[in-house]
Amino acid sequence: MDSDVRLLTESFDPAALLAAFTAAVPEAGGVVSFLGQVRAGEGVEALELRHYDPLTLPAMRGLAERVRGRWDIDGLLIVHRSGEIAPGAPIVLVAAAARHRRDAFAAADFAMDHLKSESWFWKREKRRGAWHWIEPREQDFEDIARWG
Repeated sequence: MDSDVRLLTESFDPAALLAAFTAAVPEAGGVVSFLGQVRAGEGVEALELRHYDPLTLPAMRGLAERVRGRWDIDGLLIVHRSGEIAPGAPIVLVAAAARHRRDAFAAADFAMDHLKSESWFWKREKRRGAWHWIEPREQDFEDIARWG
C-alpha cells in the first residue's frame, strides 16, 4: 500500500478511516495510530486552521515520503482538517502499519512531530467570542529536534 495523504475541509470518521486502512495492510503485524482533536473546555468555542493551498498537500506528501524512506512500513495514513472545527471534533489522524511494532510506533511519532512542528497551518482559537492566534510551543521544537 502506498501512503494515503488527505487534506480535508469537512469532518471525518476516524474509526472508519482506520478500519479501511487496517484492512488494506493485512501483512502488517502492528498498526499504530494517533488522533488529535479539538480540546473541549477552558472556554474553547472553536479552532480554525488555515493553510496555503499550493504548498500544504505537497508538503504533507513529502513528509509521507520521508517517513517511508526512514522506516520499513507497509502503509501510512495522514489525514488533516482545515477550516473551523468544533470542540471534540477530529483534527488529524496519523496511522502507520508495519510488520513489527517499533517501526510503526516510530513512523507515526515522527510524522506527528513533523506535522506539528513543520506545520503548514496557521491556527487560531475562539474563546469567549474572540479569536486568538496560537503560537508554537517550546515543546514542539524540542519534539522535532530529537529526530536529528
